[in-house]
Amino acid sequence: MTDKEKMTELVRILDAKKARDIAAIDVESGTIIATYFVIATGGSLTQLNALSDEAQDVMAQKGSPAVKVEGRGGGWILIDFGGVILHLFTSQTREFYDLERLWSESPAVDISGLLTEN
Repeated sequence: MTDKEKMTELVRILDAKKARDIAAIDVESGTIIATYFVIATGGSLTQLNALSDEAQDVMAQKGSPAVKVEGRGGGWILIDFGGVILHLFTSQTREFYDLERLWSESPAVDISGLLTEN
């Protein structure tokens, strides 16, 4: 899968599992570690773990398994899919880290066409 295809698939997975405030940022011009960051909020630690598990399962089935997973249990989970890094947060932790502000000079990706209305 290309990095764009990975990003698109992750957004769809998160949307299907009812993640909130899903965002994607094109960070390629600002770092060598990834092309995209995908960011989402879960309503609880249980939902964060469910989002993480689903993302890892589906991406592995599609031939793009996680390279590294960090932070389970602390209000955030980072999953590196090689070119696309998924950041899952509780609301409070997302507000604290504020990745969208830190990466505000990198373009946001329009994912509106990938999200369902619910």
